[in-house]
Amino acid sequence: MKLIDFFKEYPRVAIAFSGGVDSTYLLYVAKQCAIEVQAYYVKTAFQPQFELNDALRIANELGTQVKILHLDVVLDERISSNPNNRCYYCKRKLFEAIKKKAEVDGFTVVLDGTNASDDISDRPGTKALHELSVISPLRLCGLTKTEIRQLSRNAGLFTWNKLAYSCLATRISVGEQITEKKLRIIETVENYLFSLGLSNFRVRHMGDAAKIQVSASQIEKIIENRESIIAELKQYYSAVLLDLEVRE
Repeated sequence: MKLIDFFKEYPRVAIAFSGGVDSTYLLYVAKQCAIEVQAYYVKTAFQPQFELNDALRIANELGTQVKILHLDVVLDERISSNPNNRCYYCKRKLFEAIKKKAEVDGFTVVLDGTNASDDISDRPGTKALHELSVISPLRLCGLTKTEIRQLSRNAGLFTWNKLAYSCLATRISVGEQITEKKLRIIETVENYLFSLGLSNFRVRHMGDAAKIQVSASQIEKIIENRESIIAELKQYYSAVLLDLEVRE
Protein backbone atom coordinates (compact mmCIF):
# COMPACT_ATOMS: atom_id res chain seq x y z
CA MET A 1 0.00 0.00 0.00
CA LYS A 2 1.11 3.54 -0.77
CA LEU A 3 0.34 6.48 1.51
CA ILE A 4 -1.89 8.06 -1.13
CA ASP A 5 -4.00 4.88 -1.11
CA PHE A 6 -4.11 4.87 2.67
CA PHE A 7 -5.62 8.35 2.71
CA LYS A 8 -8.19 7.33 0.11
CA GLU A 9 -9.36 4.74 2.62
CA TYR A 10 -9.05 7.15 5.58
CA PRO A 11 -9.78 10.64 4.23
CA ARG A 12 -10.43 12.33 7.62
CA VAL A 13 -7.68 11.82 10.18
CA ALA A 14 -6.21 13.12 13.42
CA ILE A 15 -2.43 12.94 13.72
CA ALA A 16 -0.34 12.69 16.88
CA PHE A 17 2.28 15.26 15.93
CA SER A 18 5.65 15.68 17.65
CA GLY A 19 7.53 17.75 15.08
CA GLY A 20 9.98 14.89 14.53
CA VAL A 21 11.02 13.35 11.21
CA ASP A 22 8.25 10.76 10.99
CA SER A 23 5.16 12.60 12.18
CA THR A 24 6.18 15.64 10.12
CA TYR A 25 6.37 13.61 6.92
CA LEU A 26 3.07 11.93 7.77
CA LEU A 27 1.42 15.31 8.27
CA TYR A 28 2.96 16.62 5.03
CA VAL A 29 1.46 13.75 2.99
CA ALA A 30 -1.85 13.92 4.85
CA LYS A 31 -2.15 17.61 3.98
CA GLN A 32 -1.79 16.69 0.32
CA CYS A 33 -3.90 13.54 0.19
CA ALA A 34 -6.50 13.58 2.96
CA ILE A 35 -9.76 15.50 2.77
CA GLU A 36 -9.41 16.76 6.35
CA VAL A 37 -6.55 16.50 8.83
CA GLN A 38 -5.97 17.82 12.34
CA ALA A 39 -2.65 17.65 14.18
CA TYR A 40 -2.38 17.37 17.97
CA TYR A 41 0.74 18.03 20.03
CA VAL A 42 0.73 16.88 23.65
CA LYS A 43 2.91 19.11 25.84
CA THR A 44 4.19 17.49 29.03
CA ALA A 45 7.18 18.03 31.30
CA PHE A 46 8.89 15.24 29.35
CA GLN A 47 9.27 17.36 26.20
CA PRO A 48 11.76 20.23 26.02
CA GLN A 49 10.48 23.54 24.70
CA PHE A 50 12.48 23.34 21.47
CA GLU A 51 10.43 20.30 20.40
CA LEU A 52 7.23 22.32 20.59
CA ASN A 53 8.95 25.21 18.79
CA ASP A 54 9.98 22.86 15.96
CA ALA A 55 6.45 21.44 15.74
CA LEU A 56 4.90 24.90 15.48
CA ARG A 57 7.49 26.01 12.92
CA ILE A 58 6.94 23.07 10.56
CA ALA A 59 3.17 23.26 10.99
CA ASN A 60 3.31 26.91 9.98
CA GLU A 61 5.40 26.04 6.93
CA LEU A 62 2.86 23.37 5.98
CA GLY A 63 0.01 25.80 6.51
CA THR A 64 -1.73 23.64 9.09
CA GLN A 65 -3.02 24.22 12.60
CA VAL A 66 -1.73 22.30 15.60
CA LYS A 67 -3.86 21.92 18.68
CA ILE A 68 -1.69 21.79 21.83
CA LEU A 69 -2.92 19.59 24.65
CA HIS A 70 -1.33 20.15 28.07
CA LEU A 71 -0.95 17.06 30.24
CA ASP A 72 0.66 16.66 33.68
CA VAL A 73 2.07 13.14 33.42
CA VAL A 74 4.24 13.55 36.53
CA LEU A 75 1.10 13.46 38.68
CA ASP A 76 0.51 9.86 37.59
CA GLU A 77 2.45 7.66 40.02
CA ARG A 78 2.50 4.81 37.49
CA ILE A 79 4.65 7.10 35.34
CA SER A 80 6.61 9.17 37.87
CA SER A 81 7.72 6.06 39.81
CA ASN A 82 9.62 5.22 36.62
CA PRO A 83 9.00 1.46 36.25
CA ASN A 84 10.31 -0.61 33.33
CA ASN A 85 7.00 -0.15 31.52
CA ARG A 86 6.72 3.59 32.16
CA CYS A 87 6.44 4.21 28.41
CA TYR A 88 3.30 2.10 28.24
CA TYR A 89 1.49 4.18 30.87
CA CYS A 90 2.77 7.44 29.40
CA LYS A 91 1.88 6.58 25.81
CA ARG A 92 -1.53 5.37 26.93
CA LYS A 93 -2.20 8.65 28.75
CA LEU A 94 -1.04 10.78 25.82
CA PHE A 95 -3.10 8.97 23.21
CA GLU A 96 -6.18 8.80 25.41
CA ALA A 97 -5.99 12.60 25.57
CA ILE A 98 -5.57 12.87 21.80
CA LYS A 99 -8.41 10.44 21.05
CA LYS A 100 -10.74 12.26 23.45
CA LYS A 101 -10.05 15.65 21.88
CA ALA A 102 -10.13 14.24 18.35
CA GLU A 103 -13.55 12.68 18.94
CA VAL A 104 -14.87 16.03 20.20
CA ASP A 105 -13.51 17.57 16.98
CA GLY A 106 -15.24 14.92 14.87
CA PHE A 107 -12.32 12.61 14.08
CA THR A 108 -12.58 8.86 14.69
CA VAL A 109 -9.24 7.84 13.14
CA VAL A 110 -6.01 8.67 14.99
CA LEU A 111 -2.59 8.18 13.38
CA ASP A 112 0.96 8.12 14.71
CA GLY A 113 4.39 8.22 13.07
CA THR A 114 5.75 4.75 13.87
CA ASN A 115 7.77 3.62 10.83
CA ALA A 116 8.88 0.28 9.38
CA SER A 117 12.35 0.58 10.98
CA ASP A 118 11.00 0.87 14.52
CA ASP A 119 11.45 -2.27 16.61
CA ILE A 120 7.97 -2.48 18.08
CA SER A 121 8.94 -5.54 20.16
CA ASP A 122 11.23 -3.25 22.18
CA ARG A 123 8.69 -0.45 22.66
CA PRO A 124 6.29 -0.80 25.61
CA GLY A 125 4.28 2.11 24.26
CA THR A 126 3.33 0.10 21.16
CA LYS A 127 0.95 -1.97 23.28
CA ALA A 128 -0.95 1.19 24.20
CA LEU A 129 -1.27 2.15 20.52
CA HIS A 130 -2.80 -1.23 19.70
CA GLU A 131 -5.20 -1.03 22.64
CA LEU A 132 -6.43 2.38 21.50
CA SER A 133 -6.65 1.38 17.81
CA VAL A 134 -4.12 3.99 16.72
CA ILE A 135 -2.97 3.40 13.13
CA SER A 136 0.65 3.75 11.94
CA PRO A 137 0.47 4.43 8.16
CA LEU A 138 4.24 4.76 7.65
CA ARG A 139 4.72 1.29 9.06
CA LEU A 140 1.77 -0.14 7.13
CA CYS A 141 3.25 1.24 3.91
CA GLY A 142 6.70 -0.20 4.68
CA LEU A 143 8.48 3.15 4.87
CA THR A 144 11.80 2.98 6.73
CA LYS A 145 13.50 5.81 8.58
CA THR A 146 16.09 6.19 5.83
CA GLU A 147 13.38 6.43 3.17
CA ILE A 148 11.36 8.92 5.19
CA ARG A 149 14.43 11.14 5.65
CA GLN A 150 15.09 11.10 1.89
CA LEU A 151 11.44 11.77 1.02
CA SER A 152 11.40 14.59 3.57
CA ARG A 153 14.53 16.08 2.05
CA ASN A 154 12.98 15.90 -1.42
CA ALA A 155 9.92 17.68 -0.02
CA GLY A 156 12.03 20.47 1.47
CA LEU A 157 11.13 19.66 5.08
CA PHE A 158 13.76 20.99 7.50
CA THR A 159 13.16 17.95 9.72
CA TRP A 160 14.72 15.58 7.16
CA ASN A 161 18.02 15.43 9.07
CA LYS A 162 16.69 16.12 12.56
CA LEU A 163 18.33 13.86 15.12
CA ALA A 164 16.20 11.49 17.15
CA TYR A 165 15.51 12.98 20.57
CA SER A 166 13.98 10.73 23.19
CA CYS A 167 11.95 12.31 25.98
CA LEU A 168 13.67 13.81 29.02
CA ALA A 169 12.38 11.03 31.28
CA THR A 170 14.75 8.59 29.54
CA ARG A 171 17.69 10.41 31.17
CA ILE A 172 16.58 9.19 34.61
CA SER A 173 17.41 5.61 35.61
CA VAL A 174 14.56 3.11 35.85
CA GLY A 175 13.26 3.00 39.41
CA GLU A 176 14.39 6.52 40.30
CA GLN A 177 11.48 8.89 40.93
CA ILE A 178 10.82 11.37 38.15
CA THR A 179 10.16 14.93 39.30
CA GLU A 180 9.59 18.16 37.41
CA LYS A 181 12.67 19.63 39.09
CA LYS A 182 14.91 16.86 37.72
CA LEU A 183 13.41 17.23 34.25
CA ARG A 184 13.93 21.00 34.21
CA ILE A 185 17.55 20.60 35.31
CA ILE A 186 18.18 18.07 32.54
CA GLU A 187 16.57 20.37 29.98
CA THR A 188 18.65 23.33 31.21
CA VAL A 189 22.00 21.52 31.03
CA GLU A 190 21.23 19.94 27.66
CA ASN A 191 20.26 23.36 26.29
CA TYR A 192 23.63 24.62 27.52
CA LEU A 193 25.45 21.84 25.66
CA PHE A 194 23.42 22.63 22.54
CA SER A 195 24.65 26.22 22.84
CA LEU A 196 28.24 24.96 22.61
CA GLY A 197 27.53 23.38 19.23
CA LEU A 198 27.04 19.83 20.44
CA SER A 199 24.25 17.80 18.86
CA ASN A 200 24.23 14.01 19.26
CA PHE A 201 24.41 13.71 23.04
CA ARG A 202 22.49 12.92 26.22
CA VAL A 203 22.93 13.98 29.85
CA ARG A 204 22.07 11.08 32.15
CA HIS A 205 20.78 12.00 35.61
CA MET A 206 22.41 9.61 38.09
CA GLY A 207 21.38 10.75 41.54
CA ASP A 208 23.78 13.59 42.36
CA ALA A 209 25.91 13.01 39.26
CA ALA A 210 25.50 13.89 35.59
CA LYS A 211 26.92 11.55 32.96
CA ILE A 212 27.44 13.05 29.50
CA GLN A 213 27.16 10.72 26.52
CA VAL A 214 28.30 12.01 23.12
CA SER A 215 29.28 10.63 19.72
CA ALA A 216 32.98 9.96 19.13
CA SER A 217 33.28 12.97 16.82
CA GLN A 218 32.18 15.33 19.60
CA ILE A 219 34.38 14.18 22.47
CA GLU A 220 37.04 16.70 21.44
CA LYS A 221 34.52 19.54 21.75
CA ILE A 222 33.64 18.33 25.24
CA ILE A 223 37.31 18.37 26.21
CA GLU A 224 37.81 21.83 24.70
CA ASN A 225 34.96 23.17 26.82
CA ARG A 226 35.66 21.03 29.85
CA GLU A 227 36.06 23.81 32.40
CA SER A 228 32.95 25.74 31.34
CA ILE A 229 30.88 22.54 31.20
CA ILE A 230 31.97 21.56 34.70
CA ALA A 231 31.21 25.04 36.02
CA GLU A 232 27.75 25.03 34.46
CA LEU A 233 26.73 21.52 35.49
CA LYS A 234 28.20 21.81 38.99
CA GLN A 235 25.39 24.26 39.73
CA TYR A 236 23.10 21.22 39.75
CA TYR A 237 25.30 18.13 40.26
CA SER A 238 28.08 17.15 42.64
CA ALA A 239 29.94 15.25 39.90
CA VAL A 240 30.18 15.57 36.12
CA LEU A 241 31.17 12.40 34.25
CA LEU A 242 32.02 11.66 30.62
CA ASP A 243 30.94 8.27 29.26
CA LEU A 244 33.72 6.84 27.08
CA GLU A 245 31.33 4.28 25.57
CA VAL A 246 30.28 6.75 22.91
CA ARG A 247 26.87 7.13 21.29
CA GLU A 248 26.48 5.92 17.69
